[in-house]
Amino acid sequence: MWQMHAAPAYHILRLLAILLSVCTSTATFAADVQTLDTINVIDSSDNLIGAADSANQGTVAKQQIQSRPSYRPGELLETAPGLIVTQHSGEGKANQYFLRGINLDHGTDLATTVDGMPVNQRTHGHGQGYTDLNFLITDVVGGLQYKKGPYYADEGDFANAGAVSVLFPARLDAGIAQLEVGGSGYRRALLADSPTVGKGNLLYAIEAYHNDGPWTRPDDYRKFNGLLRYAEGTPQNGFNLTAMAYQGSWNATNQIPQRALDLGVIGRMDTLDPTDGGDSSRYSLSGAWGRTSQNTATSANGYVIRSRLSLFSNFTFLDAFNNSAQIGQADSRIITGVNAKHTVFGKWANHDVENTVGFQSRNDNIQVGLFNTAQRVRVATVRDDHVVESSAALYAQNSLRWNDWLRSVAGLRADYFRARVSSDNPLNSGVANDHMISPKLSLIFGPWAKTEYYLNWGRGLRSNDARGATISVDPANPANAATREPLLVRTDGYEVGFRTAIIPHLQSSLNVFVLNAQSELLFQGDAGTTEDTGRPSQRVGFEFSNLYTPNSWLMLDADIAFTKAKFTDGDPTGVGTRVPEAIEGVATFTAAVDNLGPYYGSVRLRYFGPRPLIEDNTVRSSSTTLLSARAGYKFDRKMRVQLDVFNLLNREAQQIAYNYASRFLATDPAGGVSGVHLHPVEPRSFRVSAIMSF
Repeated sequence: MWQMHAAPAYHILRLLAILLSVCTSTATFAADVQTLDTINVIDSSDNLIGAADSANQGTVAKQQIQSRPSYRPGELLETAPGLIVTQHSGEGKANQYFLRGINLDHGTDLATTVDGMPVNQRTHGHGQGYTDLNFLITDVVGGLQYKKGPYYADEGDFANAGAVSVLFPARLDAGIAQLEVGGSGYRRALLADSPTVGKGNLLYAIEAYHNDGPWTRPDDYRKFNGLLRYAEGTPQNGFNLTAMAYQGSWNATNQIPQRALDLGVIGRMDTLDPTDGGDSSRYSLSGAWGRTSQNTATSANGYVIRSRLSLFSNFTFLDAFNNSAQIGQADSRIITGVNAKHTVFGKWANHDVENTVGFQSRNDNIQVGLFNTAQRVRVATVRDDHVVESSAALYAQNSLRWNDWLRSVAGLRADYFRARVSSDNPLNSGVANDHMISPKLSLIFGPWAKTEYYLNWGRGLRSNDARGATISVDPANPANAATREPLLVRTDGYEVGFRTAIIPHLQSSLNVFVLNAQSELLFQGDAGTTEDTGRPSQRVGFEFSNLYTPNSWLMLDADIAFTKAKFTDGDPTGVGTRVPEAIEGVATFTAAVDNLGPYYGSVRLRYFGPRPLIEDNTVRSSSTTLLSARAGYKFDRKMRVQLDVFNLLNREAQQIAYNYASRFLATDPAGGVSGVHLHPVEPRSFRVSAIMSF
């Protein structure tokens, strides 16, 4: 097995040997150096040949996103191959994400942006990198871009497993008026349009939503979303201004002990604390500008985000303290930031070249707290902090075409972080600073026979909770000392892959990767958050993706991925070397039909494989296989109806599973009883939509 201290060249050569065992090549010629700045409809199976810098990079068109049913807004990210989106609590809470052998919890190593604004929240009350996408109105999303691994100079914090960018269009194809109804109190109404105003378009969208879910204690999730966006021109030559608003509140059925189900104490849809839940809000104002000439391209964007979360969760149930283990987590913050980059196109000794320099800055002004609560009433403060966390980054990237079959992309990124923590306990206050230099290198060979080959290497980073970087004593027991964590954690990635369009109408990509992390973040049930283990880890895996569009009415999308994750410190405490909750096997298959008379529809199969829940691999989760479907009928060009069915086979499966100790019986020992805790998949459900275009 590869070791962390091995040279990058050694990893690349070993990965190349794996790849060459499954592919061969023949020769032809290549296109000019290109970028992936624009989202286009996928109308050609080879449209990324000559444009992508890796086999893990891609675009998802609006038509692909809207062709499949989604139970929750965050599931649009599942259009990125190998990415799983699930939930372990009430629908208003941020989703759970899995990618490349990592339980990303609520977003620890997946950098997510919406219209240029970061969604991951640093030093968050519920978990590092908290990524809540409930403010998205998916019907007006214009496309999605994804890239995986720490190989890209313009991606920094959280982008170790990957980065996903959700983009809005300048205008809609037509106005939308939509009503949806379903079981368990599901109701949704949407109105959106983009009329011409002056030289541009004014895009607006309003969404009202309610859902109880199948739970014994209804979620009663109510949310309101609003979007107002003025845009002129294109992202390359134009500007936009966008305002967004979101408000939501809900009850929550959190994960429940398998032991409680086995003993008949509760049913699958029941809860042990009916007062769990929360409310959240997000308001933002952002703008972007771009200008492109024959020799240069310049772009910039800025944003101000105001967000708030009040969350009540009970993961471990009975407790000696006030007979309640419910915790309250509060987070209120203002995020500001600016991004800018400038690219110069030219020649180096008759070789096409692009040189890019960029700057990124972000500031989070945060009030964050953790409290003991009972029935949503605070009974004690664990800690209450004011945190100001700032970062700035400079990066440079050179893209050079050496000849008609070789090009390179070399980048260098420098990140600086500073955090000031003002805690209710002065012993846990302080200032932390850290910086990292991250080199990147990609080599692209071909295309030969409509096939390109890629070698990628890069270093990346993830920020830890700033409170862990200044802590001195345990907030719950100040008599005990606490271990400080580094503010920044280093990762190293190596990858080899190819992308081919040799079969007409079929685009396929395969990559094999290694990802080394300086330390792991793992979910802690008693705190309801993630904690740095301090143990280094390694992941080795592959991803195989396919998109087949043989004609104008059929699209087939099939992806499979597998990763093996382990700690690489030699198991000094004897607990084991497997990384708990590290995702292993993932597979999805989607078949969608449209333009087939008045009928359209899709079917989607999603496999979420078993994974270790403790370090010695003696306790594992179950696998989850779900089938969803859509059937629609178009009365004319302006009116259609559709039926979405989720969990079509009505499988009793797990959305998520953890292993930790809890107490729900008075006879349980004070330390609780360890075991599997799960959040069940919702049973079969239906949603009917009436959609009018105008």
